[in-house]
Amino acid sequence: MRHKQRSIPNRSHRIADQIQRDLAELVRGLKDPRIGLVTLNSVEVTPDYAHAKVYFSLLVGDTALCEQALNEAAGYLRNGLFKRLAIHTVPTLHFQFDRTTEHAAELSALIRSANATRAIED
Repeated sequence: MRHKQRSIPNRSHRIADQIQRDLAELVRGLKDPRIGLVTLNSVEVTPDYAHAKVYFSLLVGDTALCEQALNEAAGYLRNGLFKRLAIHTVPTLHFQFDRTTEHAAELSALIRSANATRAIED
């Protein structure tokens, strides 16, 4: 029993990784102009595989419009995953803009500013 408990999270991570790779290919094929240069950063799958949060970042484009377009295309993308994945339940997809990169840039700017201020004071 102990072995199965340890393998479940690994399976969940493997499935999330596979969904991320397959979705990246499927998203590239979308023709919606609202979807700019998207990078899928991570996928979190619920333990029952019913839902998956897909975190993305955007190099060019409007994040709100892109998120809306991706969520509108979620059914189509899920159908594409059905054809690619060898699992019983393909999760319902929920796309969410990943603000991690934005926060990192803001923190870097704050650190640079603090260091510049300190250098002036010294």
